Amino acid sequence: MKWNLFFSATLLSLTCFAQKPKITWGDEFKLKKGSTDLEVIYADKNGVFLQEGHLAMKSYFLIGASSRSSATLVKLDRSLVEVYRNDYNSELKGKEFIQFYVLQDKLFVIATDYEKKEKTLTLFGAEVDKNSGNLKGDWVQVTSFQKEEKADMINLKITLNSDSSNMVIVSTIAGKARNEYAIQEFDKNLKASSRPINISNEFDPQTFQLEDVLYTINKKVVLVGRIYEFQEGKKKKSKFLEFSNYNIRLYDDKGKKEKEINTNVNGKWLSSTKLIQEKDKDIVLAAFYSNQRKGKVIDGMLVQRINPVTGEVISTSEKVINHSLLSGDTDEPGDDIDESESKAERREREKLDKIKDEGEAFSKFMQFRNILYTKNGELVIVAEKYHHYIHTTQHFSPGVNGSPGTWTTRSYSVYECGDILMCKIDNAGNIGWMQILPKAQREVIPTGNYYSGFTHSAFFDASSRPFYAGFAVLQVNNEIQLLFNDNPKNAVVTQAGQKVKTTSRFAKSHCYLVSVDASTGKMQRKMFFTNSDIPTSMPRLGSVIGEEMYIVGKEDRFLGKSKVAVAKITMK
Repeated sequence: MKWNLFFSATLLSLTCFAQKPKITWGDEFKLKKGSTDLEVIYADKNGVFLQEGHLAMKSYFLIGASSRSSATLVKLDRSLVEVYRNDYNSELKGKEFIQFYVLQDKLFVIATDYEKKEKTLTLFGAEVDKNSGNLKGDWVQVTSFQKEEKADMINLKITLNSDSSNMVIVSTIAGKARNEYAIQEFDKNLKASSRPINISNEFDPQTFQLEDVLYTINKKVVLVGRIYEFQEGKKKKSKFLEFSNYNIRLYDDKGKKEKEINTNVNGKWLSSTKLIQEKDKDIVLAAFYSNQRKGKVIDGMLVQRINPVTGEVISTSEKVINHSLLSGDTDEPGDDIDESESKAERREREKLDKIKDEGEAFSKFMQFRNILYTKNGELVIVAEKYHHYIHTTQHFSPGVNGSPGTWTTRSYSVYECGDILMCKIDNAGNIGWMQILPKAQREVIPTGNYYSGFTHSAFFDASSRPFYAGFAVLQVNNEIQLLFNDNPKNAVVTQAGQKVKTTSRFAKSHCYLVSVDASTGKMQRKMFFTNSDIPTSMPRLGSVIGEEMYIVGKEDRFLGKSKVAVAKITMK
């Protein structure tokens, strides 16, 4: 199931909360049969809007049928009670649903239509009446994309510009021999407000992965890409991709490359980066680095301020990271008794708990999650130790009564979400306090497909997994609030070096709130609520809208529909 994070940029600017959080859960309800996703997409004084995705019939054949993505818009009132539920199957006939989208308080449904003969993908939008859920008018053509070859792939992502006044569409047409990008702005009526910026990528699509796109205030584009190299595997004729280095380039509003930012800083190789720019501010680049080209550990962190007009580096500050802080001891899960589990389920879970990544993909790196501006212009950087890999097992069952035996293959997508690292950057560019909050979460999701390519999150990746691991960040005046699910035995863990219990059964976890003083780095931790008697919460996928945060709780059932509830977090 896909859970998308909407309005994630607002996590960086929420400053209206008071100091004491309050959570209110709405009534539980069931997802529609065949639903594929659910998310909070918008809230105003009249209600809260949810997107419930599902599959709808597209066309019939003599044998079988085809399906397309569709969606239902669910409106709740301010008490989180359902007001209406509208699907758009008739309006979407012949089109592929993409998403609901909010721009300047207008709510749109976005869809595409593909002309096979012309090899053209057209993007449409239609405004939704928020009071009734009906479409206000006809579909409006937003833009279109033209393939050259049938095998070309078109990916697109819809975001906001720097001041959230316009919609920005980033798209790519990827083929065997090329990989091009286009960036264009659109106004609140879905009309183009700028010409598209077309960028041709000279790297091999097999070894280049786009990680981030920054559309700057002065209408320039920064592309952040990860470069990989093929390496020989242990088995004969086997090869795997290994991360080599970052490539960061600045383009003007006509798509001409102006600057390539050096990612080999003073003999150091970057392993993870994040770029941000707020209105009337410099571009900020935060990066972890290794002292070796293919280093398996992080040796430090650097922060650069970059002139958004020239691409020149204004200042660089760095801090060596003590490895022991990032790799605290953890206990294996599995000693708690869950009476609802069968013996077979417990054996399977204990086997998955012992999974270790034996593959040859790139190492586990810290990943930047947020860069927050304080009132006095300082920065607080938040990162997480994160690793995602695929584990595949095979089991042979001998036949009976002369019948042949069978092989059963199972693949699991494993997400390791570990320690949280935080630090402050002052106005002079110096790295001040640094804190490590020990955390160990492991989420294992069965998957039928073995994915052997990139395992690092890509820019066009629509997946929002993991569901229950990870954390949310809220900026509350001079405090940074961290919200995450954790094992109750970690209730007093607040300092680096403390042993932590691994959290893997999130339905038995508690949700904790950790307050971090932005000036001093001092942390205070308390239990916010328990997941034992509600559908398990997913803080990482929460949506901050205005002065409130909304999170979804979901309880999956092997038989029957999933139970879902929506919660609103406010401050007293």
